[in-house]
Amino acid sequence: MEREMEEMEAQSSTNTQVPTLFSKTNRPVVLKFEDVVYKVKLSKSGFCGQSIKTEEKIILKGMSGMVLPGEMLAMLGPSGSGKTTLLNALGGKLGGNLGGRISYNGKPFSNIMKRNTGFVTQDDVLYPNLTVTETLVFTALLRLPNTFTKQEKILHAESVISELELTKCKNSIIGGPLKRGVSGGERKRVSIGQEMLINPSLLFLDEPSSGLDSTTAQRIVSTLWQLAKGGRTIVMTIHQPSSRLFYMFDKVMLLSEGNPLYFGEGSQVMDYFSSVGYAPTILMNPADFLLDLANGVSPNSDSQSHSAMVKQALVSAYKDNIATKLKEQIQELSDHSQDGGGAKKFARWATTWWQQFTVLFKRGVKERRHESFAGIKIMQVLAVSVLCGLLWWKSGAANLQDKMGLLFFAAGFWGFFPLFQAIFTFPQERKMLEKERSSGTYRLSSYFMSRMVSDMPMELVLPTCFLIITYWMAGLKSTAANFFQTLAVLLFSVLVSNGLGLALGALVMDQKSATTLGSVIMLSFLLAGGYYVQHVPAFISWIKYISISNYTYKLLLGAQYSVTDTYPCGDSGEVCLVRDYPPIKHVGLDGQAVGAFALGIMLVAYRLIAYMALMRIGVTKK
Repeated sequence: MEREMEEMEAQSSTNTQVPTLFSKTNRPVVLKFEDVVYKVKLSKSGFCGQSIKTEEKIILKGMSGMVLPGEMLAMLGPSGSGKTTLLNALGGKLGGNLGGRISYNGKPFSNIMKRNTGFVTQDDVLYPNLTVTETLVFTALLRLPNTFTKQEKILHAESVISELELTKCKNSIIGGPLKRGVSGGERKRVSIGQEMLINPSLLFLDEPSSGLDSTTAQRIVSTLWQLAKGGRTIVMTIHQPSSRLFYMFDKVMLLSEGNPLYFGEGSQVMDYFSSVGYAPTILMNPADFLLDLANGVSPNSDSQSHSAMVKQALVSAYKDNIATKLKEQIQELSDHSQDGGGAKKFARWATTWWQQFTVLFKRGVKERRHESFAGIKIMQVLAVSVLCGLLWWKSGAANLQDKMGLLFFAAGFWGFFPLFQAIFTFPQERKMLEKERSSGTYRLSSYFMSRMVSDMPMELVLPTCFLIITYWMAGLKSTAANFFQTLAVLLFSVLVSNGLGLALGALVMDQKSATTLGSVIMLSFLLAGGYYVQHVPAFISWIKYISISNYTYKLLLGAQYSVTDTYPCGDSGEVCLVRDYPPIKHVGLDGQAVGAFALGIMLVAYRLIAYMALMRIGVTKK
């Protein structure tokens, strides 16, 4: 990947076919929304959870507006006013009880429109271990259609890096809370660049200036203003912009507790509120003045008792002065239909399944190679391996019980270790999966398979190292056949335990809850594994039939001993059959195929459960 990027950089100066970031869009979009209402149901339980009351809360109360190509709409309001909810509704990300009409060039939201829409969330959802260049190149390879060659896609990512002024940090990792990387403003520009790669006609941004200093925020909004002048339709939420930012907005919408208080040109907002009796007594930032009004703070009185009255007066003024005229303008506005013949050009996905799998595989290996082989994990496994080797050092054939203990410990340790590694997989990736799936970046199946394949080598290296160290130190059977059979059983068990962890993580999607549940399940499997309790009561004996530890332990015994093996069992040199040793006789050396078949079913079943659990995540609501 690095070599390909260097080659593309060398060719970028001679290639003129790659569109620039600020070039005009060829599919302008007229966004119209009328009487948008959104309701949610809240459940309240009474004493001891006996009585349950369901209340309906209205989040959005009749929002209307329109944004034309080349315009930038800013939605302002205090926290809880409904800005982000409205933005998600306009971006096609809300389902459920959503009322009203939202149209894009006169049509409802569709897969074609989704491919032409960019959505930048407030939190920058990026992989911390990838560089800026890798992040944008992988996004380009996934989201740009196959009308672009691979080289053109990489060149397009390079042009976005250049035009967003990310060249200085292009080879720096994104970073995260515990890993230093690029600055907050650079992270935000990378997030915007990911969406700009597809040259969207419609761009939504949730608080793009959140957490940034005024200069960085000014630079980002200036970039968005230039993008809008290329014929794009841009809608953003913003909490408290500076006066310099405020005057860059073509249109402004003010919200308060789900009610619209103003919709119109940003240059006319102060005149409007002056006309309805609310004018600032001193010179101040218009955005600060609007937020005061949305909070019910009148220039004439700051008393909290008048807050509700001020808000109600502003809602009434909106209905009397703006609402009717706005709806007439929306009805009179003709829709652009420039995408009318373009529907045939868009397939459901921008790239093929195999392309998605390949790119996601490479990205997954790059992102997780440092995490999978972190020094603390390697030291943990090496320490346990050496300790086991020393505790069971060259145990002789007579120490049959000790060797059984080692085999059962290996089954238990490599049940817990991969389980807890896998439990965190999907909860940690949930935001990224939601973001990329909702934008139609790839199929869930290609993501899931790439994740399984890219993780597999990393999952199997450490248990292999463990067995190589412990096996020979503990004096287990020294033939190649026995060693490789033991290794195969151990790795098979690791994959099954990993699948259980994936399923639990995908079902619960909460790391603490999934870890607790996983601990209870694996401990139950260990207790029923055939080593600690040999006479399990009939009413609970069914646990051993679903226990990973039980089948792994049985297969490990079968890898070490055959039905004809003997061990010294008396002082006079007598020997007995291993299969007759009571603890081994209880587990049995026969039925190896059944144990392998049971683990095989679990291997597939757990991953199917994980896949089906993931199907509910990241699907765009229509």
